[in-house]
Amino acid sequence: MINRIHVYKQNHVRIISEGREIHIDPFQTDEATNSADFILITHDHHDHFSVRDIERTAGKNTVLIVPENMRGKAEAAEKYVKKIETVAPGGSYDIDGLEFETVPAYNIGKPFHPKSAGWVGYIIKTEGKRIYVAGDTDATEEAVSVKCDIALVPVGGTYTMDPGQAAKLINTIKPEIAVPVHYGGIVGRKKDGLEFQMAVGKDVQVVIKIGV
Repeated sequence: MINRIHVYKQNHVRIISEGREIHIDPFQTDEATNSADFILITHDHHDHFSVRDIERTAGKNTVLIVPENMRGKAEAAEKYVKKIETVAPGGSYDIDGLEFETVPAYNIGKPFHPKSAGWVGYIIKTEGKRIYVAGDTDATEEAVSVKCDIALVPVGGTYTMDPGQAAKLINTIKPEIAVPVHYGGIVGRKKDGLEFQMAVGKDVQVVIKIGV
């Protein structure tokens, strides 16, 4: 399963599973694939919601999934997808056969991602696994309560957790595999992934996907 999870720039994650291609927050894609079955957006910042990259990633049957408060903004991408669906934090969904849960994604003591915005991370259920793509978040009470098999968490600091904070979250929720994201580009250092890996306990496998 982990070999079919790809991480690109920022929080752009691609999951290939059960004959479907799922993209989360496509950003600065190098080529137009137009192959996504689903595109999930965590929030409306430019490095997570990019109409240009949705255009390059979506096909004629793509379902675009966004937080409720993004419905109006998401209409800018409406012509590139089959339909737009909205979700709320803390929900459980089955949209066109894709099962997932939403987890509130927000900062604690920082202004960049307020809880009141209603932004989300996703727990995607596929092949008997729960894959948590946290979005831009700190180690909130909701994040600490997540149960998952694979966790993709931001480690770049400033707007999200830094490597130490992200490792503390992973050591608490204990997935089988953890993957650091959201570093080495717009924010964070190239070595943040390795610092995260060093701080995670030995009972969790850390897989580096950015820069390899």
